[in-house]
Amino acid sequence: MPVPVPRQRAIPAAESGQAGLPPQARSTSDPGLTLLVIEDDPAGTFTVPDMLDAAGKRIRIRTARNLTEAERLLTDDVHCILLDLDLTLPTRATATSPGTGTGNNATATATATGDELDTLRHVLRIAPRHAVLALAGQADAERAAEAVRVGAQDYLFRDELDGRLLSRAIRFAVERKRADTAQYKLAESRLRAQENARLERGLLPTPLLHGSDLRFAARYRPGRSRALLGGDFYDTVRTPDGTVHAMIGDVCGHGPDEAALGVELRIAWRALTLAGLCGDELLSTLQQVLEHERDNEEIFATLCTVDISPDGRRAGLCLAGHPAPLIARPGRPAQLLPYEDGGPALGLLPRARWPRRQVELGGSWSLMMYTDGLIEGRVGTGTQRLGQDGMVEMINRQLMEGLSGEELLEAAVAQVRELNGGELTDDVAVLLLARGL
Repeated sequence: MPVPVPRQRAIPAAESGQAGLPPQARSTSDPGLTLLVIEDDPAGTFTVPDMLDAAGKRIRIRTARNLTEAERLLTDDVHCILLDLDLTLPTRATATSPGTGTGNNATATATATGDELDTLRHVLRIAPRHAVLALAGQADAERAAEAVRVGAQDYLFRDELDGRLLSRAIRFAVERKRADTAQYKLAESRLRAQENARLERGLLPTPLLHGSDLRFAARYRPGRSRALLGGDFYDTVRTPDGTVHAMIGDVCGHGPDEAALGVELRIAWRALTLAGLCGDELLSTLQQVLEHERDNEEIFATLCTVDISPDGRRAGLCLAGHPAPLIARPGRPAQLLPYEDGGPALGLLPRARWPRRQVELGGSWSLMMYTDGLIEGRVGTGTQRLGQDGMVEMINRQLMEGLSGEELLEAAVAQVRELNGGELTDDVAVLLLARGL
């Protein structure tokens, strides 16, 4: 039996379809769908039929005769809005925004522009997450179709309105809105993934090795879930005199601030290296950059730099609290480069010094630089860590299997994760330079 739409009413417990239920039952029962009708019928002739949802529950009805009442009644438990397109938007209508049901008292002001769908546009703005049905007369078929193009999920004609039709339209509108929202979120997620990929390509370095016979490979895995970058950083450049410079570093911590600081240090290192700085002078300047850019004095960064002579047979090594590189030569087991003469991490001592040690590389070699994320993973279920000795043994086994370059780095990171029993919590960066192999 159709019932007249009242001019204004409160929202009693009976409206939710839970009348007579104890309070605990009301809180756990599924209340079903709720329809908000926005319609001003001075004659009081407009009626909304009783309706049931797909589960047989009565669809609750709230009514508003203007936008002010509508915004007050538009809470999160409303699933669909039935809007009369003949409802006019006041020249200036100020109302309280419903927010998310948390008492948000922000006000919204709408100004009529003469557009026949002004009211619909206003409702779509204040209810972006709700399904909207447009209500029109038979003579307004064109305007009703335009309402769907503007953003309504569907339209209905007043003189064809019955319980079955309206109930089905509400269910379809709600499902269509959910599908549209899911599709929008999916498209947004894809765009974000594309932007992140472009951002990552921009933040991770492109090696500048034009004219060098050295081969380069790198692997990077941030420890934070779904992060683009962690606090680890690396870079490789060749200066005009033919020297190849490589570095790898690690800012303590795992948050976005540490990642940003790592990027700043990498860019500063490249600029200073191309300007001709090397060894202690370069690291001293990088420490000044770190001290200026860090959020607090407890932040520090470890760093390893290598400068390889133009003939590729010798290198200068500087360590600032960082693990020593691993070198592999044909017919000999891989081993760590000397690390006894390293200096402290950047940011720990204000006037520290970092001695540069000369290292003989030979004619054919591969040099692996890495961050501590590669060696601090657990081995098995206990507290034992892989450590540098364990890493050296692992790399030697992989070299004996004939792995090199990208394959070697991929296998090393994969095995460290496997030994750890899952994802590593620390960032991992690995860089490999090779000559004559």
